[in-house]
Amino acid sequence: MIRRAAFLVAASLVIGSAASAPAPAPAAPQQATAPAPDWQAVHVLNRLAFGPRPGDVERVRRMGVQAWIAEQLHPERIPLPPDLQARLDALETVNRSAGDALAEFLELRRDARMDGEQAQQARRQRQAQVAREAAEARLLRAIDSPRQLEEVMVDFWFNHFNVFSGKGITRALVASYERDAIRPYALGTFRDLLGATAKHPAMLFYLDNAVSSAPRAEAKGKAAGLNENYARELMELHTLGADGGYTQRDVTELARMLTGWTFDQRRLARTGETFRFDERRHDQGAKTWLGRDVAPAGQREGEQALDVLAVHPSTAHHVSFELAQYFVADAPPPALVERMAASWTASGGDIRTVLATLFASPEFMDAASAGAKFKTPYQFVVSAARASAVPVANVGPLVSTMSQLGMPLHGCQTPDGYKNTQDAWLNPDALTRRITFATALASGRMPLAGAPPASAPPLDAAALRSTLAAAISPRTLDAARRQPDTLQAAMLLGSPDFMLR
Repeated sequence: MIRRAAFLVAASLVIGSAASAPAPAPAAPQQATAPAPDWQAVHVLNRLAFGPRPGDVERVRRMGVQAWIAEQLHPERIPLPPDLQARLDALETVNRSAGDALAEFLELRRDARMDGEQAQQARRQRQAQVAREAAEARLLRAIDSPRQLEEVMVDFWFNHFNVFSGKGITRALVASYERDAIRPYALGTFRDLLGATAKHPAMLFYLDNAVSSAPRAEAKGKAAGLNENYARELMELHTLGADGGYTQRDVTELARMLTGWTFDQRRLARTGETFRFDERRHDQGAKTWLGRDVAPAGQREGEQALDVLAVHPSTAHHVSFELAQYFVADAPPPALVERMAASWTASGGDIRTVLATLFASPEFMDAASAGAKFKTPYQFVVSAARASAVPVANVGPLVSTMSQLGMPLHGCQTPDGYKNTQDAWLNPDALTRRITFATALASGRMPLAGAPPASAPPLDAAALRSTLAAAISPRTLDAARRQPDTLQAAMLLGSPDFMLR
């Protein structure tokens, strides 16, 4: 206990002195024009993946950085390991249709209202299983899938098109939302991704477009009215950006164009119909939106809006900025953003093409950009699990750690999603919690294998050093080597070097 306390104090002091102004990765070469192969391999593994696993740096170095990037841009060509696929297939609640998931949710809610405490307990247990398996599916892929860029983009796009699992029926639909509306389009066209999220019942419910209708329209016998929540976030967050050149009137007009875009809970539960256009709710009047006259056209009005928004110059710039911020720096170089936006426009919003422009840029591969990003709690926890190579049979401790660090999976209440910048996550309390997690993982006291904590062996510090060597500074490596064996791995995972990517 004394050694552990000393480690916590020492690590906090080290991190506090280094994390306030992240420097380039300590192992980066002095000449940015000729980076060492190992540095380049670590750099792309920290950005296009959730950090290296044992053997990854050597594999990328041997394969070549550009060849590895090209492979990652086409995840459909990379087979999943059979054992990973088997574990994913065994997650019963994750693999159900949205209709089946909602049907059970509604049945359990009805039973809980009618049958008292026992039914309520059954409902809570089932909902906990649903949340646990959704987290397990995401984390197993993030840790073990060789399609790392796909997993990184699922994380990015889920935050971009965030829904909160704690709002009503969304908790039953979040697995389907990620599986059906995010994952298939993560490297496709932005228009397809935009349409898939717009029509998914999780988004329709979360941002209330399901209940939006023309004034005086009737919905299930209750007076309904226009709801602008989704239209506002569609332009401000999903496409044009807050400074995208639209007005409050444009928000209202877009909301009118999207009236009737809804779903019926009972029909979804009974038939699996996830989206329908309700002509009775639609505002049939003429509209003027973004300077365009919009003639009455039913559902087509909303489709035309998505067509315009997907390739709008403001969307190209806004989303390119967010991608560059995620992959390069909290304040990305304006010239890079402009080139990405040009690539967006030329390709019609093809995500893979825009990413290829980003990854081929000198700004991305510049040695000075290494270590310029502070890991979010999600990135930190997943990268630690990958580097340590501990078999994960129980994701519960990882899920709990992310919640303690302020980033519960699927738990962001606001539609803007979690931030990926340093100022959102760097604070003394969070750093202490990260070090506590690193200590527990390194000592074998985190029951990821599903066994009692005491039965898990501590991490092999030498193996961890080998995995992370090119990403850890000589100073940190030397400091770790001078510690007792039981603390060396914890020092590496709790170091300022490992907090950065």
